[in-house]
Amino acid sequence: MFRPLQPIGAQARILLGILFFILFVGGWSFATFGGFVSSTFLADPLTMVNDGWILLSEQNFLYDIGMTIWRVVGGFIIAAIIAVPLGIAMGAYNPIEALLEPFVSFARYLPASAFIPLLILWAGIGELQKLLVIFIGAVFQIILMVAVAVANTRRDLVEAAYTLGANDRGVVKRVLIPANAPDVAETLRLVLGWAWTYVIVAEMIGASSGIGYMIINSQALLATGQIIFGIIVIGIIGLISDFLFKSVNRRLFAWRLA
Repeated sequence: MFRPLQPIGAQARILLGILFFILFVGGWSFATFGGFVSSTFLADPLTMVNDGWILLSEQNFLYDIGMTIWRVVGGFIIAAIIAVPLGIAMGAYNPIEALLEPFVSFARYLPASAFIPLLILWAGIGELQKLLVIFIGAVFQIILMVAVAVANTRRDLVEAAYTLGANDRGVVKRVLIPANAPDVAETLRLVLGWAWTYVIVAEMIGASSGIGYMIINSQALLATGQIIFGIIVIGIIGLISDFLFKSVNRRLFAWRLA
């Protein structure tokens, strides 16, 4: 019997997660092998696996995967380096928040894909354009989410720091940043997932490599098996990066879990 917010064990969580994937593949196999869906529109699992092997062994797909990962990581790191300090400043100082928050709130609703034509004009179709798409898609989200986390710091911690003789800079350095470091790390983990959406869109226009480039080429050939394989590869990489991010966060901020 299910109860709201009732915790479950780690083993049950893993088994339930695996069960869903089994049901998903089972439904996919039933629809394709049973002839309910044409192979033109949806390849069956075996065809997808075969097409994936051809991509990896004959079409240098590992290079495309590496290029996509490089673009995601590069654009995301640039966005984080700029956004985290700005978010901390916005959350800590109301004048800075009043200055930047209207523009940041406006900019975060702008889809990064809408900037691609302009970015191609400004930066060409090279790597800089791909990095800028990810940067634009991530930077404003990080700024606002970090600012909200810092602004919601417990006031008793700040007052205690002032009582003990801390100055304004000391409060930011010794209270606001440490208290919100786990939330900042969680924000980065979430936005990294969104960055994958931006890079795939960027690679579908004016690119000569990458997973998105492979997917758009496969669409022209009606190679749905390759398209599905590319999508699955993105999901696997995303799961791995998410797991690594969570593991690092648990090690760095074990005190938060205590």
